[in-house]
Amino acid sequence: MRKAVLIIILFIAGLIPVLGQGLNHNFLIGDDDFPFPPYTFYDKGIIKIDLINFSIFGLSRKMRIADTQANISNDTGAILFYTNGCWIANALEDTMQNGSGLSPDPVTNQWCNSSGVPIPQANIVLPFPNDSNKYVLFHHGGSVADPNSYPLVCYYSIIDMSLNNGLGSVIQKNQVIIQDNLNRGLTACRHANGRDWWVVIMKHSSDLIYKILLTDQGISSITTQSLGIMHERHEGQKVFSPDGKKFAYRYYDGSFGNFNNQVRVFDFDRCSGQFSNPRVILWNSPLPGLGIAFSSNSKYLYTVSDFDTIYQINTDTSNIQASMTVVAVNDGYYSPYPPLQSDFLTMYLAANGKITVSSGSSVVDLHYINYPDSAGFSCDVQQHALHMPCFILGTFVNHPNYYLGCDTTQTNCPCLITDLPNPSSGEAYDFRFNISPNPSSGAFVIKYLLPQNQPGMFSVYDINGRKVYEQRLPQWSTKQDVDMSGNSPR
Repeated sequence: MRKAVLIIILFIAGLIPVLGQGLNHNFLIGDDDFPFPPYTFYDKGIIKIDLINFSIFGLSRKMRIADTQANISNDTGAILFYTNGCWIANALEDTMQNGSGLSPDPVTNQWCNSSGVPIPQANIVLPFPNDSNKYVLFHHGGSVADPNSYPLVCYYSIIDMSLNNGLGSVIQKNQVIIQDNLNRGLTACRHANGRDWWVVIMKHSSDLIYKILLTDQGISSITTQSLGIMHERHEGQKVFSPDGKKFAYRYYDGSFGNFNNQVRVFDFDRCSGQFSNPRVILWNSPLPGLGIAFSSNSKYLYTVSDFDTIYQINTDTSNIQASMTVVAVNDGYYSPYPPLQSDFLTMYLAANGKITVSSGSSVVDLHYINYPDSAGFSCDVQQHALHMPCFILGTFVNHPNYYLGCDTTQTNCPCLITDLPNPSSGEAYDFRFNISPNPSSGAFVIKYLLPQNQPGMFSVYDINGRKVYEQRLPQWSTKQDVDMSGNSPR
């Protein structure tokens, strides 16, 4: 695929390193409230994610986090607030004003005195369209005091960060959106107009999916669509591809020792919100699996089976079932001692393009897929390679692609991004490129719109025409933080 190239000439001086910038560059860890020497020296921690690496730090923090986590940071990577499904913490790690008592139901009543809601994807935070001070938290709990229970209510709460001296306040809380028998887990995708959001949750024992449209007026509509495939309660993670054109989820049924495992993939129209072209990949195995994640180029889909196998699926091929390939088998490592095995559970596509893989038991190590855009074993699954300063359980953070831009192919969905100029109508493509601050000491933000969300390359040349810096621009992004310290990456 041909790449678009953006070229800029800068005078470079006094370069300043910047770590972990962006709305989705923080991953909180730690589900225990005391340390376990000599294996750890902290009860909690944080993974800061830059454009290339993971940087892991231990810290003390009031909130315990297991399966449920939603957080959001500002453009410089500083955490604004976060939640474990029970309460919302502000930047000072204290309870946000009016931030307690989320999702009042049996699950939160049972689990909020310990590690938080034990349901992956039960919370997700979205910026309120056209209001830089407000955010919307979509959330649910469960119907009975059991981590395997299913929600009867989907809620939303609104946070205004302009209040309480910039620490934020919850101005609307536990507002009921949907009352129905629902499946666990929420996910979201940016609308084709680049401003609004689609939020989806499934109805159980049905083929229906709920689609919530969030606009600058709030919740604009709630509709349902028949997917044409029944889904019971036994489903795992649900994900949109980074480019927003595909949707996939894990599903399984059967009895212990003979599970019918499935990955279900759909096309998605970001303008109309319609799902289409269902494809099912299936296999039998002794145990089910939950985790699923797309690669950053939206081509490969990864999934977990039996807690010990990672598969790669090529979603761009016509024979999607035949493309399913084993890329890792768990090596049985104990983290740090028996019976705490670092098996495979949930998956998360991080801001650096790597995919983290959590474990189903409380461990001190995470796995990651180093090059998810590469086929087969070249994707390079690194088992128990990220050593944590604390114990973690089912670790997962629910971040959508906050930087997905307009779909320039959708003529009936005009671009509503307001902080960049409109594209030109001439033959030359307008990248809508800008840089700030300008001039820069080496750390700056670039904004752009790639043609039809195709991948690009950002290159910097010195005054003599020598290339001094190069950075890949993901096809799903409209904004990147650039740090030219050491003139890397190249």
